Amino acid sequence: MTAEPLSSAEIARRLESLPGWALEGDDRITRTFRLPSHVAAAALTVHIAAIQDELNHHSDLTLGYNTVALSVHTHDAGGAVTEKDFALAARVAAAAPAHGAE
Repeated sequence: MTAEPLSSAEIARRLESLPGWALEGDDRITRTFRLPSHVAAAALTVHIAAIQDELNHHSDLTLGYNTVALSVHTHDAGGAVTEKDFALAARVAAAAPAHGAE
């Protein structure tokens, strides 16, 4: 089953409950987390990868020295933002503080 793109208004409404996340262009939500060290950033990256596998929804995930960046959209919906993206973002947002992410 293909995920349905969300409207701009619905995306904006949902972003209100995800501090630090933003709409980039009109086709993806993004967030960069800062962490206390490279090891903490790497650990968060592994945790996010596990969440992505569990949800079967994979984002662009970039590990920096003490940063982790995500860029999320749904390929099955033509690269649009869908409910699947917000489900992933919410899970990541819940997991990040345990790694010391800001």
